[in-house]
Amino acid sequence: MQDERQDGITALGAVDLSAAIRGRIVSCVEVMRAYLERIHRLNPQVNAIVGLQDDTVLLQEAEARDAALARGEAVGPLHGFPLAVKDLDAVRGLPFTQGSPIFADRIAQVDTIMVARLRAAGAIFIGKTNIPEFGLGSNSFNPVYGATGNAYDPEKTAGGSSGGAAVAVALKLQPVADGSDFGGSLRNPPAFNNCYGLRPSWGRIPVETKDVFSPGLSVLGAVGRSPTDIGLMLSVQAGYDPRCPNTIRQDPSAFASPLARDFRGTRIAWLGDCDGQIPFDPGVLELGRAALATFAEIGCVVEEAAPRFDMEQLWRDFLTLRALMVAPVLRPLYDEPAHRVQMKPEAIWEAERGLELTVDRLTAALENRTRWYETLRRFMERYDYLVMPSAQVFPFDKGLRWPNEVGGRAMETYHQWMQTVIPVTMSGLPALDVPAGFGEAGLPTGIQIVARNHGELACLQLGAAYDAASNWVRRRPPPLH
Repeated sequence: MQDERQDGITALGAVDLSAAIRGRIVSCVEVMRAYLERIHRLNPQVNAIVGLQDDTVLLQEAEARDAALARGEAVGPLHGFPLAVKDLDAVRGLPFTQGSPIFADRIAQVDTIMVARLRAAGAIFIGKTNIPEFGLGSNSFNPVYGATGNAYDPEKTAGGSSGGAAVAVALKLQPVADGSDFGGSLRNPPAFNNCYGLRPSWGRIPVETKDVFSPGLSVLGAVGRSPTDIGLMLSVQAGYDPRCPNTIRQDPSAFASPLARDFRGTRIAWLGDCDGQIPFDPGVLELGRAALATFAEIGCVVEEAAPRFDMEQLWRDFLTLRALMVAPVLRPLYDEPAHRVQMKPEAIWEAERGLELTVDRLTAALENRTRWYETLRRFMERYDYLVMPSAQVFPFDKGLRWPNEVGGRAMETYHQWMQTVIPVTMSGLPALDVPAGFGEAGLPTGIQIVARNHGELACLQLGAAYDAASNWVRRRPPPLH
């Protein structure tokens, strides 16, 4: 009977779990025990959660959350939630390795802005979710904690860099998870693990940065088993902070309960492979196109259409701007010989690209990024949403660093096989990955719902309607369940 109750607790979505805790239908201790039991049983097979904290300490924290409820104290929406945080964010008192042997023994001394918000909302931090070293690449392996396996086949990759987060959510090791996205890290891992991931607009969630006035390519976001669960998480993460002057001032509470909408007549453009400019392995593009039928079922009008733009040039400009933002973070380590020998080749490559930057190249890349945004802005005067694949391949063996070839085309870099996510990253528009079905080998893929600027709520609303109609998460749970 106890096992059945525990399984019932972990089966609850984040919104329902929050209501059950605050309504004292379940205790925080029961919730913690249920999740810890599941973590101890399943996590060794996938290595999604790393740096797991001691059970006794976590249960004591849960008891303290129950005591607060008993005293009638006001509590946040994540009160009593067991959460592991992506190992690119600092959580006071927890390991903060960034997947690098250079920082293998580092313990964070302070919370980041987002983590402090999760803590204030009542979350209990149980550990970290695994990543690639320094978050570089879309295969979550590193020399500190090892590799993370896919929820549907532990021998396959979980994706990255939010790979541990996506697997933890898919296997119900935690109710919802944070993540970050530079080049698809909140879209590729959910696609590979049959769940949902939101990349918000830049400025939606405040983040520590040395250059607070320049819009970057990396954003924080969330992974969930439903768009509604992601909305609850976003309502805590988002909101203005004076330390980040360009953060959006909109009240984030609007995301907590996305309103149902009538989507009859809503116009959607399917970008597909952008007129053949982006390669795909067999079956991936076809599943994405087949998933469009679900949008038609809820009343949307779907057309195959793509704006005219040179995607190869956009990719090269992405590499230039990525070097501008990544290389300065890696250079201090690269410049120290004792640290350089501990860095993976991809990190050294990124640091050295920064040495090659010129003002002319940076200016040209910024100008083309602006042209791309304006192209999409005008294109979306006709369409309410864009939809395109979240990945170009199915999950591959986790021992393979990255695919060398996609659709018969050689990949020149460790991340070019994720080119399909770069148009969204370069536009700054919000995107929600949603499940799109399974290939012949039984491995999942996904598609991106892209809304207009600052349209996170619109993403969640269409995503919720799609979720109700497609039912992929509930229809095809991971075999490890």
